[in-house]
Amino acid sequence: MKDKFAKSMTMFFRFFADTFFAKRYGHRAVVLETVAGVPGMIGGMLTHLRSLRKMERGNGTMIQELLDEAVNERKHLMFFIEIAQPNRFERVMITVAQLTFWHFYLVMYLISPSTGHKMIAYFEEEAVRSYTEYLGLIESGEIENVPAPQLAIDYYSMAPDARLSDMVKCVRADEQHHSEANHRMAGF
Repeated sequence: MKDKFAKSMTMFFRFFADTFFAKRYGHRAVVLETVAGVPGMIGGMLTHLRSLRKMERGNGTMIQELLDEAVNERKHLMFFIEIAQPNRFERVMITVAQLTFWHFYLVMYLISPSTGHKMIAYFEEEAVRSYTEYLGLIESGEIENVPAPQLAIDYYSMAPDARLSDMVKCVRADEQHHSEANHRMAGF
């Protein structure tokens, strides 16, 4: 039941991303990376607070992993803001999406952390698919393979002449790692 709910929520949110952004992958990435930074922060924060409240030991690694995921997703957002340069309407959409998803995910994580992690694992699988499609369009020449932002070059220690395709490969690898980590944390 939890798995079906997690999958259905993933497809629900995917529908909105497809509807609003279709093949505008840079803009889509900006909105999705804004939302993607929420689960790690909520999971890390609530796990931290639960550990304090119950005076538990041993959750430090999980807390740090979740917070690192949130920071990593924020970095992705910064990369794609430089690429897509969102307009005022898209910036409002980002705020609305983040506020809506923050409340939704907070309630879900309070009710069932394992379902929350499973849903995010599925979100990350969808992100890998989206970045693979984006990469295909870049490599085919349909989307210009512009220079990667300096922030991405520094973050990933890429060559100074790295391109958008190089950055997308790195971001996609991060998303794959997040998917695997959240499947593990879901525990089912």
